[in-house]
This record gives sequence, C-alpha cells and structure tokens, in this order.
Amino acid sequence: MTLAWSLFIAYLFGTAWLGWLGFRKTTGFGSFAVGDRAMNPVVVGIILAASVSSASTFIINPGFIFVDGFSAYFHFVIAVAVSFIAMLAVLSFRFRRIGAEHGALTIPDWIGKRYESRSFALFFSLLNLLSFAFIVLLVGGISIVMQSLLGVSNTTALAITLIFVTGYVFIGGTYAHVLTNLLQGSLMIVVTLLVLASCVWVAYQNPGSTIEALRAIDANLVAPINANGKLFNDAFSIYVAGFVVGAIIVCQPHILTKALYVKDDRAVKQYLIVFAIVFVLFQLLGTVGFFAHLVVPGEALVDAATGQFRQDLVMTMYLKTVFPEAMFTLVSIVLLAAAMSTLDGLLVSISTITANDLVLNVMGRRRRERLSEAQQMAFALKVSHIVLVVIAVAAFLINLQPPKLLGIFGQTGVYGLTAATAVPLLLGIAFKRVPVSLACSGSVVALIIHFGLFFNGESMFPDSRLTFANPGVTAAIAAMIAIPLTMLAAAIVAKRSPRFS
Repeated sequence: MTLAWSLFIAYLFGTAWLGWLGFRKTTGFGSFAVGDRAMNPVVVGIILAASVSSASTFIINPGFIFVDGFSAYFHFVIAVAVSFIAMLAVLSFRFRRIGAEHGALTIPDWIGKRYESRSFALFFSLLNLLSFAFIVLLVGGISIVMQSLLGVSNTTALAITLIFVTGYVFIGGTYAHVLTNLLQGSLMIVVTLLVLASCVWVAYQNPGSTIEALRAIDANLVAPINANGKLFNDAFSIYVAGFVVGAIIVCQPHILTKALYVKDDRAVKQYLIVFAIVFVLFQLLGTVGFFAHLVVPGEALVDAATGQFRQDLVMTMYLKTVFPEAMFTLVSIVLLAAAMSTLDGLLVSISTITANDLVLNVMGRRRRERLSEAQQMAFALKVSHIVLVVIAVAAFLINLQPPKLLGIFGQTGVYGLTAATAVPLLLGIAFKRVPVSLACSGSVVALIIHFGLFFNGESMFPDSRLTFANPGVTAAIAAMIAIPLTMLAAAIVAKRSPRFS
C-alpha cells in the first residue's frame, strides 16, 4: 500500500505540474477550448488515442468480453477499431477546413456556423449534456481501480478523482488536457505492451490450445454467436451494430474536435496515422477478457458487500493475479491515468460547449451586442469554470450509488448523442448547402429511435430477437435509418433546388 500511495502521489504531482504549464499557455477562452490550432500532429495522435481509449477500454470492456466471449470481442475490438478509424479519416479533413474557416471551437459551434443557425447550435449544446453519462462511467471506473489499489472508500476515491482532474482542467483547459494526456498516453502504451505480454505468458503457462481451454469452460465463449449472451447474442448486435457504433462514436465532442488542434491537411494525415497505430494497440486490451477465465478465480469477481458478480472487476482482478504486487501497482496507476485522460478531455469539451454554445446563445441579443468579442470570451471562460464545478458535484453524487452496469449507463447517453450528431456532420461535409430543417429532423429521428427502442423496444417488439437492452443495437438502428434517409433527402433537394445545389 505504501508503494501504491508513493507512485500515485508522484503521478498527481507530475500531472499537476503539467496542468500548471497548461495554465501558463492559456491566454483566453479560445486557447482554453482548442489551443493555438497548430499543435504537433504526433502529439495530437497520441492524445486522441488516449482520450478515446479510456476506462471503457482499459477497465470496462474486458468484463463484457469475459461474459460474452468472442461476440463481445468482435463488437468492441474488431468492428469498433476498423469503423472508428475509417470514419475519423472521412470526417477529419473537411471538418478541420470548415472549422478553421469559421473559427469554430466545438462541434455545436461548427454545426451552428455550418448551417448558419444559432438555434441549431443551441439544440446541440443542450444535446451534448448527454455526454455527462459517460463522465459518470469514467469517474465510476476510476473509483473501482482506486479502491482496490489504495484501499480507500468509494467516497474518498470519488473526491480525489474529481477534485484533482477538475482542478487541473480548471486552470489549464486544452493545454492541460494535451500535456497531461501526452504523459498518460505514453504510460498507457508501455503498460498495454506489458499486459498483452502477460496474456502470452498465461497462454504459455496453460499447455494446449487457449481456444480449446475456453471452449471447455463454455463453448459460447469462442462461438461466432453467443446464443446465451445477454447483450451480444445475434448477428446484428455483434457484427452490424459494432461497425455502425464504431463509426458514429467519432462524433463525440472530445474526439472530432482534435482536428481543430492542427493547422493543415498534412498534419491531419500525420495525426491520423499515429492515432490508428496507438488506438489499435489499446483496443487489443480486450483480449484480457478471454485470459481472465484461465487465471482469475470466480470468487474474486464477487462484490463482498452485495454478493453479486461484478464484471467490471475483471481487469483489476486479472492484473492482481498475474503480476507481482509492485508491477500490479504500477499498472494500476496507469489504468487510472487512462481513465483520467478521457475524463479531462470530456470536461474540457462539455464545459466549453456549455459556455460557448449554450450560455452565450441564451444571452439576449442586446446584451451580447453590449459586450465586445473579447468580453464575451472572458465571460464564457468564467462560465466554463462554473460548469466544471457543477459537473464534478453531480458526478460525485451519482457515483455514491453507481448504476449496476456502468458501461451500459455511459453508452446509452453517449450513443444517443453521437447518432444524432452524425446526421448534421455527414450532411455538412457531403453537401455544399443543406436545409437546416432537414438536418435537425434527421437528428430528432435518430434520438427518438434510439431512446424509444432502448427503453420500450422489448414491449413494442416482443417477438424480436434483437437485444434492445444493448444501447449499441438501438443506436445502430437509429443511425441506419436516420442517416441514409437524410442523405437521400439532401441529394433530392440539391438536385431540385438551385439554392441548395
């Protein structure tokens, strides 16, 4: 425990120092939001991979793979990695060009300026509050590891996490996010290689085929479709939804905006290559879900307080089983860094969006006109700081009694957000001009379908074999309906109306 606290304190001081450097580089709200728009693309690639590969990748997803086997592995690892990288490449270049042309700071800001509609930007600034669900997931995942590592209570772990991360984001904004994520991402690369090497060691220690060993435990673990799975038990949820969800989650507020950090298309290409390599490496951590069956005793995954099985303990218990105590401690510190790397990015984005796209848009026109551009930005910076504190308090209160499946809770909100956001982003990039009413209608349709099916799908379609309790399934259905329909409608409008051609 002494070693754990020593390493953790050293990590806190190192990250705090980077946050202070970020503060010294932050000169106003614009730099708080996106930096100087000319960052090193290698750095951006690493911090983007660190931001994407968070508590879900390092802590939560191995639990789903432990339960559902190859079905979950294909969905979370193979399908998501391939489609995410492809969608990011499709969107990033034109998103950066349009964003730089209009001086956009956030995705709602980009949408509002692309469609020349302040009300549309306001709609998406409200919608982006759904990303708060993912913040809850991240904070809960960090708490799980911290409790095991430092021997503290859930309340203490939550307090440490939220005070620390909110603190350095508060003072340093995007620069603090970038500098700390560069450190966190570098540590994550080293630890990922160590953990994957441990899987090879586990396979070597268990003579015979690993696949056969898993089949002996449960044949469904290696079956193309896990017929007994709760969330991944049909071809659509495994193979179709995985690719669709992997594509739309690029539209999260803290991901696509990384394209605004660099200065030209050449830099975009460079950061995409770096990102793809590091991201694939991180995604392979899902493999732990298989090897945990071979080394982790079942009782280790039972919550001592409730007596219930906790799949979100799989990664922690695996590391504790296969690594010596000192190595387990070091790796666990990096798991905390992985989750914090996404948490700080989300905090920057949600506070920026709320200040720039919600509060400034809600302000009366006359009041805005009385303020200069500099005064508006100074006011937005103050608001973003207040929002950070409010978010931290809300996340703390919810995680005192966390949702049973943190992964599902976080995915439900963020998948709805990304399904709705994908519509105006794709339309705005594919067409020169699009009616704002069409883009807005497509987003609303995606939201209605996703949340309607998630909460009422089983009662609406009792004979369906689709797993509506899996938000990836409902978001995929929403995107597969809303995006093609609006793209087709936009093509028809462009052909028939000179105004939109």
